[in-house]
Amino acid sequence: MEAKVLVVDDEVEMTSMLRTYLTREGYEVVTASSAEAALQHLEEHDIDIVLTDLRMGGMDGLELVRSVRDSRPETQIIMMTAFGNIETAIEAIKAGAFHFVAKPVKLPEVRVLLEKALTERELRRENRQLRQAVQERYCFGQLLGKSTVMQRLFALLDRLAATHSTVLIQGESGTGKELVARALHFNGPRSHHAFVPVNCAAMPEGLLESELFGHAKGAFTGAHIARKGLFQEADKGTIFLDEIGEMPPGMQAKLLRVIEQRQIRPVGSDREINVDVRVLAATHRDLETEVQQGNFREDLYYRLKVMMVRVPPLREHPEDIAFLAETFLHHYTDTTQVGPRRFTREALRSLEQYSWPGNVRELTHVIERAVTLSDGEWIYKADFGFEDKPAAAGEFAEISNSNLGVDDMFNLDAVTQHLVVAALNRTRGHKTRAAVLLGIHPRTLTRMMRRYRLPEEPEDKVWDAPAASATDSPR
Repeated sequence: MEAKVLVVDDEVEMTSMLRTYLTREGYEVVTASSAEAALQHLEEHDIDIVLTDLRMGGMDGLELVRSVRDSRPETQIIMMTAFGNIETAIEAIKAGAFHFVAKPVKLPEVRVLLEKALTERELRRENRQLRQAVQERYCFGQLLGKSTVMQRLFALLDRLAATHSTVLIQGESGTGKELVARALHFNGPRSHHAFVPVNCAAMPEGLLESELFGHAKGAFTGAHIARKGLFQEADKGTIFLDEIGEMPPGMQAKLLRVIEQRQIRPVGSDREINVDVRVLAATHRDLETEVQQGNFREDLYYRLKVMMVRVPPLREHPEDIAFLAETFLHHYTDTTQVGPRRFTREALRSLEQYSWPGNVRELTHVIERAVTLSDGEWIYKADFGFEDKPAAAGEFAEISNSNLGVDDMFNLDAVTQHLVVAALNRTRGHKTRAAVLLGIHPRTLTRMMRRYRLPEEPEDKVWDAPAASATDSPR
């Protein structure tokens, strides 16, 4: 289908020339002699690209850009002006223009810009469609996942969200336990009331009791007025006790009483206060082991365990890594407005092969870093900032024994040369990383490469050694 271009200019000769040229290039072209006429046309027709002059009678091009950006964010706008200077270009792009071209325009330049603008439009459309798909099929609250593991988790959360039951959420650091708690609250009957998160590991026992249950006036030094606790703030809503495994034993007994009786007693007070609060708790600890070791109350554990949710670590559903990475990529490119970004095949492969000890939280940070530091459209493996780890002894044993003849296995020079080549292949030509693997200084590696007549490339370039794997290329 032909792309639709709207040319806006009050010079008849200009609109006629552009219409003739762009029609010959395969575009469907309409023209308007003013910004007001252009907006009228846009209300009734779908346009891919607006090619507009800056200076016109009535509304100028910058006002048109702002209006189109507000009403049709996927429509791309290219600004033309005879007043070509950097200030005008910056102002146009800040207003939402895709690019800027100075008059007298060069028609081939306009054609190239239109092609790039169409690519940008398609990326925006893909982003929107992906977000819609995520919202419709692959999320529960802010939790994301296409895998069977995550779909089962979503189904469980959907059932639990409709209840008022206390829930224990277990999972490693970075798996999204607070997101689970928020999803349970905001998809349940208490969603119109408060969600109050509390980090139990961040406060000492005395302060934690006051924070949770409040205190009476004069209860302790500095308590000049009575103060409500977080349980009262969460009344009719949900309180989320994060890192409950760190809660002191004395507080555990008081929490058990609150869960069972639905009453709190402020510090220094002799009266009970009724509260209607759903309690959600989370921990990265194995509470069953903590109970056996005497660090956690058994009665509280079994009270919490009635409804339990385990959030799987990312390594248990690696099929979600690419999906999550693409979703986070679209999010950060949208929020930072750095322009479209894409992963190379090798970059995605490296994400899928990484162990992710920090789970989804670590993945979000890695993608944010890559979007911020990458230069250009493509994101490469090097943009992730993964720390290189020395190869295990078994890996070097495998390197030293593979592809070497029996005589060469006892030839120190031959083994050294083979290790250098293998390290360069493993790091795809990155000399600093190869030196880390070999345990030598990069300058020493450079001397070895010259000694063995291995081709040298600038840092961060792929070294094409014999038997090397494919380069980190765009897909």
